[in-house]
Amino acid sequence: MKSISVHDKSFVPYLDEAAILARINVLAEQINQDFKGKKPLFIAILNGSFMFASDLFKRLTIEAEICFIKLASYKGTKSSGQVITAIGLDTDIVGRHLIVIEDIIDTGKTMNEFLPQLGHQQPASVSMAVLLHKPEATQFPVKIDYLGFTVPDKFLLGYGLDYDGLGRNLRDIYQLDTNYP
Repeated sequence: MKSISVHDKSFVPYLDEAAILARINVLAEQINQDFKGKKPLFIAILNGSFMFASDLFKRLTIEAEICFIKLASYKGTKSSGQVITAIGLDTDIVGRHLIVIEDIIDTGKTMNEFLPQLGHQQPASVSMAVLLHKPEATQFPVKIDYLGFTVPDKFLLGYGLDYDGLGRNLRDIYQLDTNYP
């Protein structure tokens, strides 16, 4: 992995694809054990979780369904502080075991606002599968049941994470180079 430039910023390597996929294998096995015979519904949060959701879902051996919802709270490299729902949940979740797939928990605000909305629809259970968590940035605690990696409070790019629309397609995860002007 080498440093890259996206828009006006430089990014340095942080996590390579092999490490990401190895951790996803572990998470998938845990989910396979915990949800055997329960046929959970996975709710993948777009846009950022699409690569994580795909790789995780491919490794499941249990019966499961997946749907997508779009929530947004970022503009550039900073959280806007407002959660915007762009695409709603159109599947009946009453009595279902839900697993929300999220790319990253930063402040926790997005999930703090979204999870109670799910709870009001009376699912059997709600679990969270999160690729990355920034505990130093968390202001709204969220219970994470399946965690990929704990990461520092740095801006990350790649593997679904973007910087103003670019970088989602990168197989590895990069960190903003703070030594770069």
